[in-house]
Amino acid sequence: MTHAPQIRIPATYMRGGTSKGVFFRLQDLPEAAQVPGPARDALLMRVIGSPDPYGKHTDGMGGATSSTSKCVIIAKSDVADHDVDYLYGQVSIDTAFVDWSGNCGNLSSAVGPFAIANGLIDPARVPHDGIATVRIWQANIGKTIVAHVPMTNGQVQETGDFELDGVTFPAAEIQLEFLDPADEGEGGGAMFPTGNLVDDLEVPGVGTFKATLINAGIPTIFLNAADLGYAGTELQGAINDDKAGLAKFETIRAHGAVRMGLIADVAQAATRQHTPKVAFVAPAQDYVSSSGKHIAAGEIDLHARALSMGKLHHAMMGTAAVAIGTAASIPGTLVNLAAGGGDRSAVRFGHPSGALRVGAEARQVNGEWTVTKAVMSRSARVLMEGWVRVPGDSF
Repeated sequence: MTHAPQIRIPATYMRGGTSKGVFFRLQDLPEAAQVPGPARDALLMRVIGSPDPYGKHTDGMGGATSSTSKCVIIAKSDVADHDVDYLYGQVSIDTAFVDWSGNCGNLSSAVGPFAIANGLIDPARVPHDGIATVRIWQANIGKTIVAHVPMTNGQVQETGDFELDGVTFPAAEIQLEFLDPADEGEGGGAMFPTGNLVDDLEVPGVGTFKATLINAGIPTIFLNAADLGYAGTELQGAINDDKAGLAKFETIRAHGAVRMGLIADVAQAATRQHTPKVAFVAPAQDYVSSSGKHIAAGEIDLHARALSMGKLHHAMMGTAAVAIGTAASIPGTLVNLAAGGGDRSAVRFGHPSGALRVGAEARQVNGEWTVTKAVMSRSARVLMEGWVRVPGDSF
């Protein structure tokens, strides 16, 4: 009996924002995985350790949560006025599936540092000291992200005093600009695919809910926490330990996806786990974060909680933060109303791990809302670099 040896693939394990994932240069992948298709998906699933019926990722690099079951492929960009192409794969934990339908806003913060450190940026454009500007083409959704990466002594600066709730240790601040963040690839190309700032979303067997359905950063369904029976200050356990509640959220997500034009039938939601997201909002109130930090109502504008891959996120997805900032800047959305209404260029919202500030520039053109950019700060750090090993017959 013959046994396939393991192969080595150059890779970097990075934290970006409140997520972490395995980063590859496209040119370093095995030839069969350098193009989209089953071989690439099988390889990335094996790297992460999926599908894992035990839900632990013991035999892979994943962390058995939506925040840690991620892979990124970076290549020099062929798109004019961009440095690199950034392709993101959300790997399912317990099923054989890689979702390519959206971006990861948190890992977006690690793309610039990775590209600089791995020779994908023209050295003439990288200062010895100061801020390097990296223009990123987000290939999943066809959008531009501009990363402002600090440099010290010719190296990416990773350490610093920037604190990000949901991340244990401080690091260097990386500012991200998401340009024209509306996801125009699906749902008719509009920021509000139904044409409304607020809809009545009918969910058979569950109820009818006021909802803001928005394509910005990532397609997102916003609901009022009170309509779901929540305060809006819930931590992970209150949601993720409630199987009936999670099933209700998934049913709402499926019907919202149909309403947004992302899928034709609710049954298709099972093959599109990464998007859309479902989130709920509430007015600001005192609460205690998952780390035990007391946050007063006066420190935030509203509360927001979002589910990712069927579970409440431990903090907030970066793309969902873009959606929150965008929706908050448009008077009349549920997010804007939860924040107190009116014109806003930035909001600070509470999430399970603490608080986050995100800004957005919105304007109305010919009766339709558009957002030119959303801005937020994150941090990133290399955790390990070298080679990842996978059995040669696994893809």
